[in-house]
Amino acid sequence: MRLLSMLVLLASALAARAEPVKLFDGKTFDGWEGDTKTTWRIEDGAIVGGSLEKEVPRNEFLCTTKTYGDFELKVTFKLLGDKAKANAGIQFRTKRIPNHHEVSGYQADMGQQYWGALYDESRRKKILAQPDKTVVEKLVKHDDWNEYVIRCEGPKVQLWLNGTKTVDYTEADEKIERDGVIALQVHGGGKTKAIYKSVTIEELKAK
Repeated sequence: MRLLSMLVLLASALAARAEPVKLFDGKTFDGWEGDTKTTWRIEDGAIVGGSLEKEVPRNEFLCTTKTYGDFELKVTFKLLGDKAKANAGIQFRTKRIPNHHEVSGYQADMGQQYWGALYDESRRKKILAQPDKTVVEKLVKHDDWNEYVIRCEGPKVQLWLNGTKTVDYTEADEKIERDGVIALQVHGGGKTKAIYKSVTIEELKAK
């Protein structure tokens, strides 16, 4: 009887998950929209935004054309540029602001003192949760590949940077939407190059 109960629980857990899906095919911008003429390009199987030769004039976002609610997202990325100015991030449960280059929603931040932090882009415009600085210093691989895992389930938002949980946040405001697009950011104001690859998502079904 105990074995049967365990099997039922396992089957239920598996049913609540979907197979991971690649959001980027390594070759095209299929499924994405943004400024692919001057900001975003594809190099060596990765999405690249910005430049180390000239300043990025403003924040730019490459967004999925599909929206997502509950999910686990994994993104491998590299941030290059002056450590005092280089900044980028991964948006989720996010909306495009009409007739504007900005977006509004959660961001897994990267760069400067924001590594591993959860920021609310264009909405509340503040850090919602942030790890201890000493923890982050041991995690970040500057000028090298890093990985974010972002898990959203109901009001709960969790971030892992290079395998270590940096944020465990529960949204208290019930008016905050629980779905939206995924977006890759390169921050304006510095000579910055943000590189993203291995973008995969596993949608979580409502329990």
